[in-house]
Amino acid sequence: MASEQALLIDGAVGPLQALYQPCEAPRAVLLICHPHPLFGGSMLNKVVSTVQRTARDLSLVTLRFNFRGVGQSAGEHAGGEGEIDDAAAALTWLREQHPTLPIYLAGFSFGSCVAACLAGRMESAGIAIERLIMLAPPVERFSVDGRLPSRSRFTVIQPEDDEVVTPQRVYDWSARLAIEHELLRVPACSHFFHGKLVELKDLLLSRLS
Repeated sequence: MASEQALLIDGAVGPLQALYQPCEAPRAVLLICHPHPLFGGSMLNKVVSTVQRTARDLSLVTLRFNFRGVGQSAGEHAGGEGEIDDAAAALTWLREQHPTLPIYLAGFSFGSCVAACLAGRMESAGIAIERLIMLAPPVERFSVDGRLPSRSRFTVIQPEDDEVVTPQRVYDWSARLAIEHELLRVPACSHFFHGKLVELKDLLLSRLS
């Protein structure tokens, strides 16, 4: 199997560093958004890497990238809104390579909210997002209400022992959502899925296959 290809993608404030993995007979494309840039988040995060490898093994084309100001990506952190523009630029590039394939979006922590807002933006523009996966979404600090897609297959995966995101806030938010979705709780699991990456992969397998 070919390795991921390093590349630079044109973003709103300059190039975005990315890793792209095509495959033979792909079923869909998956864009993956990483956790908070100001707290060490990057496309090499182990949760992001687990998502990428799981998708790769299921014959999905994957693209992960660094938000502005991370690694070789130009610019500075923009509080979330600029990062949604970064994700949009990355998705535009990915769709240009594979214009007929279904689109999946996934993100971890901060990146989950970016992915969700991008999914809503794309749906509003008439572009279907087939699958949205939010891992440990910090909805208490990053508002996604009114910005979510309504027609995606939508999964939220929340660690029960999360020390960064308040699990009950995620559960309450999920209960209030009028949009159809599934909430999966991961017992005895911290925010970064320490010791639980195999369990995470198992949950992703059935949702990405």
